[in-house]
Amino acid sequence: MLELLTGAGLAASAGLNAYIPLLALGLLSRYTSLVDLPADWHWLSNGWVMIILGLLLAVELVADKIPAVDHVNDILQTLIRPTAGGLVFAAGSTAETAGVRDPGDFFASHQWIPLVTGLLMALVVHGAKAAARPVINTMTVGVGAPVVSTVEDGASVGLSFAAILLPVLVAVLLIALVLAMVLLWRWRQQRRLTRTTSAAG
Repeated sequence: MLELLTGAGLAASAGLNAYIPLLALGLLSRYTSLVDLPADWHWLSNGWVMIILGLLLAVELVADKIPAVDHVNDILQTLIRPTAGGLVFAAGSTAETAGVRDPGDFFASHQWIPLVTGLLMALVVHGAKAAARPVINTMTVGVGAPVVSTVEDGASVGLSFAAILLPVLVAVLLIALVLAMVLLWRWRQQRRLTRTTSAAG
């Protein structure tokens, strides 16, 4: 069960920012004893891979905070974030981490299952993020973009480290994330209804 929570936390994190959970796994595996990646996933801790991920993260951090550019970035990330979600779910759920000391064969018999599971989880989170951002930009005349982006980056970091260090906490964080998405969706629907009513009147 903890393996599932670890994978889920990392995949949700990738839905917000593709590069943060990938870098977290790579850095912690290479420089600490908190993560012991399976042989198939050792490439994540390769120095060149981490440099490339770091550069991509730097671009993402800037692009996601500029109104209009963030929307283009979200379109480009529609393939990248779910792919990253599949990778980190598979790597994280089969790794020995501070929170999971004996991952065993949780997904070993069907290697494609964690990849698809992580892909779908990250896609849902990414979809909610991409749908919410234009609404927030319009409401705040672009001022909200850097604030919301920073919150999302913080949530991605928090989910990544919770998944690795304390997977039980991931359940709480995922529930909070789902509630936030539901509230945002309801608020958006209410705003649309109000505009329709005002236009009709």
